[in-house]
Order: sequence, then C-alpha cells, then structure tokens
Amino acid sequence: MKQRIEMTDFTKILDKAKELEAKMKESQEKIKEIKAEGISGSNSVKIILDGEGEMQNIKLSDEIMKEDKIIIEDLIVAAHNSAKSQLKSKTTEEISKATGGFGIPGFKWPL
Repeated sequence: MKQRIEMTDFTKILDKAKELEAKMKESQEKIKEIKAEGISGSNSVKIILDGEGEMQNIKLSDEIMKEDKIIIEDLIVAAHNSAKSQLKSKTTEEISKATGGFGIPGFKWPL
C-alpha cells in the first residue's frame, strides 16, 4: 500500500513538471517577441533590444551628434542599460506568469 501511494505522488510530481515545462516553452516563445526600449539624454539616444537581449535598433538625434564623443558614448551605454533593465522586468513578469509566481531556485535568465 505504501509503495502505491508513493508512486501516485511521484506521478503527480511528473505531471506537474511536464505542465511547467510546457508553460516555460510557451513563455520562452513569448519572451522572444518582447521589445524593450531604453532612452537617455532627453530622447537623444534610443536603443531597442529584443527578448534575447540583442540590439535591434539604435537612434541618435541630430542634436546629440553635435556633442563630444565621450558624451555620446555615455548616453549610448545609459540607454542600453535602461533597455536591459526594462527587458529584465518584462522577462521576469513573463516567467512569473508561467510558473504561477513561484521562482525556480538557481534559475537565471542570461541577461
């Protein structure tokens, strides 16, 4: 009798794991579609990242091009960091939906 109960519990655990795996795969597909925009310098620099953290676009205003190179470089870094932070928030939100709000210990997205 005891073995039967343990097998039933194990089956339930496996079923939940399969369900979570399916939700995570769906979540990963949704994450690929996410776009995150980072802005710095009062809209002088805009960077768009996709859900995998790849830069898709960068826009520099005509006014910013008159600035010193070091200022432009700093604003690009700031816009990228802003987009990356936004992407991390959106990704975390999507993962939370898939896992029902429970984090997976030791699991980190490569961002």
